[in-house]
Amino acid sequence: PLQPVSPHHGLRRPTRLAAALALLTTLALTGVQSTGAAARTLPGTSQTRGDAPTLSPQEHAELLREAARTAIATAKALNLDPRESLQIGDATRDGDGTVHFRYNRTFATVPVLGGDLIVHRTPQGALTDTRAHRAPVSVPTITPTIPAVQVMQSLHTTELPRLVVWSAAQTPALAWESVLDGTQEDGTPSERHIVTDATSGTQLYTYEAVHTGIGQGQYNGTVTLGTEHSLFRYEMDDTARGGHRTYNLHHASTGQGELFTDQDDRWGNGTQSDDETAGVDAHYGAAATWDYLQQVHGRAGIRGDGVGAYSRVHAGDNYTNAFWGNGCFCMTYGDGPGNAKPLTELDVAAHEMIHGLTSATAGLEYRAESGGLNEATSDILATAVAFHTDNPTDVPGYLMGKRLNLNGKGTPLRYLDRPSRDGRSPDYWYDGIAGIDVHYSSGPANHFFYLLAEGSGPRTINGIDYDSPTIDGRTVTGIGRVAAEQIWYRALTIYMTTTTDYHDARAATLQAAADLYGPGSTAYATVADTWSAVNVNG
Repeated sequence: PLQPVSPHHGLRRPTRLAAALALLTTLALTGVQSTGAAARTLPGTSQTRGDAPTLSPQEHAELLREAARTAIATAKALNLDPRESLQIGDATRDGDGTVHFRYNRTFATVPVLGGDLIVHRTPQGALTDTRAHRAPVSVPTITPTIPAVQVMQSLHTTELPRLVVWSAAQTPALAWESVLDGTQEDGTPSERHIVTDATSGTQLYTYEAVHTGIGQGQYNGTVTLGTEHSLFRYEMDDTARGGHRTYNLHHASTGQGELFTDQDDRWGNGTQSDDETAGVDAHYGAAATWDYLQQVHGRAGIRGDGVGAYSRVHAGDNYTNAFWGNGCFCMTYGDGPGNAKPLTELDVAAHEMIHGLTSATAGLEYRAESGGLNEATSDILATAVAFHTDNPTDVPGYLMGKRLNLNGKGTPLRYLDRPSRDGRSPDYWYDGIAGIDVHYSSGPANHFFYLLAEGSGPRTINGIDYDSPTIDGRTVTGIGRVAAEQIWYRALTIYMTTTTDYHDARAATLQAAADLYGPGSTAYATVADTWSAVNVNG
């Protein structure tokens, strides 16, 4: 992938906006008052925090409406250019009543790429913000010099580009954003975004929007599925989890497919002789991920709105991959070599669904260091889903796709304790890691999570041996997996932005640890020490 236009943009230390306090104090949001929840101790630390309330879809929607209504006042409080406006993307609320609003920006009605920011407000009205880019957003004109048709011709496409303000460079530029649909080398659909300077015609940036993760199908044993009875049949429609549906593509490469139906509500036979078996695994994986997000983090589905995505299985012919697509808001699974083993293992299903969560929150761009963090987030939270589900047929651990055998050696796809064991992923950050494939540049973040949760050195977890090193031989004592995943989730949803890189991720997780356990806590100190152990220093 191309190098970033400007390196190390992303999370910066929030700036206190003292002048905005009086204004924003009058903008108290409905439903944002403190819940008065009792403090509790999270596993792995001695620190406490107030319970984060579970937001119902209705409460989430009300936060979004209130954020939209106060967007003009918020933009003024942030001292944005008068021609800028804020469009709400997501909202969440802490147990003490602090709210976090994630916004996108426009400049003179033109969308700003890299203009996303998160506004954090306490119940007392204190305001801070986290921005993808700190450079002021302003361009001298919104009239392009290069016409859209010229960009279309240069890219050999008939799709009309979108006029945007590209803000990732130190000096923002008026640009055209083109989206090219196609197919990647392994058969995965492609949605390539290309940003072209609307004044000079220079290509500024490109990234792939279809998020992929390789895996091999593995059954989960006898499981309970959420289905719906309709007339004289049952449908694979989980109405208890936002109406998540699972479809059979019958080896097609496009379309939604055919909804799985059954006469007796008994699905599959545990082998690939029955197409329903792959549907069972995919449907179960989506339900397990939904339950994890709701029960552990209080989030009602990927977008927090209580609406389910959908799954498509039996995609393509000999297609050995699985992917998340923002366009369809769905997960898609191939059947692997010889169409023999659908790629629907639990951690693969969770991995793909977490890509949707990342898109709905931080929106980590799928390239360079942000792309590696995107992939790592899916590995990290898929691991958390597996531990939360605790399926005895697929014992949880820190080996992604441990039963895949894609290399023919009985080895897993990725190792969180020592990523380099796959032969491609680095254990530690280095200058230039942005230039490798995002499935491998995820290595240092995966390694960080394992060390933070479990610590360095040899140990056995659920019958599996691990031995995690550090770059300088230091000893890291883990704070526990549950505390580690709480920190990562909060960093993702509250502080990371589209362009967050590894050093920004360090700052984001430190702030999350400070929020949850206190800036003087063992958890905070361990987060800092663990990042240094994978060569990401302050």
